Amino acid sequence: MKIAVMGGTGLIGSQVVKNLNAAGHEAVPHSKSTGVDIISGQGLDEAVAGADVVVNLTNSPTFDEASLAFFQTSMDNLLAAARKGGVGHFVILSIVGVDQVPELDYYRAKALQEKILAAGPIPYSIVRATQFMDFMDAVLSWTADAQTVRLPATPIQPIASEDVAAAVAEVAAGAPLNGIRNIAGPEIFTLDELGRITLSHKGDNRTVVTDPTAGMFAVVKGDVLTDKDAHLAATRYTDWLS
Repeated sequence: MKIAVMGGTGLIGSQVVKNLNAAGHEAVPHSKSTGVDIISGQGLDEAVAGADVVVNLTNSPTFDEASLAFFQTSMDNLLAAARKGGVGHFVILSIVGVDQVPELDYYRAKALQEKILAAGPIPYSIVRATQFMDFMDAVLSWTADAQTVRLPATPIQPIASEDVAAAVAEVAAGAPLNGIRNIAGPEIFTLDELGRITLSHKGDNRTVVTDPTAGMFAVVKGDVLTDKDAHLAATRYTDWLS
């Protein structure tokens, strides 16, 4: 099976490409660095020509209101190219609970991306993941100073990027879901608790202060899966840290 992976040189995309090729598929990574621009459309038709599946793992360069225009334009361009190329399955990676946090511009943008795909002409699959373990350092940096890190007690169920990539590759190689698959890590924490675990592991002596107004996740109602059909990955956070 030939699979065009947009954003195929990034954190998730590079692992998806590796997994698919190891399974015997022909997965080809595409990004700006390979001459494909999903906003201008440059190189898109050539990138998806002859592909059975398109996996879109590209991401907006910002988390603000501009992300809405990014996903609108990129999905319009990608779906048009995929339809022209006869692609039979279109896969995107999204966020668990993305349609429940309209207060966040970025979450609204990802929800828009899902709606565009579901309304489009191509059979599709949406993989919704919880927050990546790999992004915890960035989350800590948003509300930190020399002595403290302020974090809300938002429930979170972090997942390793390797487990996300494995799930995306599995879905891409299968029949279209024409729906959503939720994936998450095996453990539930509060974000402030996760911050304390992370700093302790790194030998960082800063204090985590529980602040319900701190950072982007302050408005998130919770990233916890309760759906009995959710797919739980195996990697535990402390094992991942080690």
